[in-house]
Amino acid sequence: MNLGKVVGTVVSTRKESVLDGIRFLLVRLVDTDGKETPSFVVAADAMGAGPGEMVLTAAGSSARQTTLTQNKPVDAVILAIVDTWDIDGKTKYTK
Repeated sequence: MNLGKVVGTVVSTRKESVLDGIRFLLVRLVDTDGKETPSFVVAADAMGAGPGEMVLTAAGSSARQTTLTQNKPVDAVILAIVDTWDIDGKTKYTK
């Protein structure tokens, strides 16, 4: 899993029919301090995440394990909206 910040949406009016109804978001990966990295991922949104929210993403075969994405051709999914994270007893992020 990776930590990321929702920075945009991806709209596709023509796509494989098994993807109909799935919302895709652009997620910029962040480091453990919450600082944005240069890496992005397009992820199916299984949680109803919104712009600016910190999320957890899963990739590869794990991305096809949610109710929304099961057996669908997705390589990344947002599977949680993050409320907080701590490292060595120090809070690094709070929603």
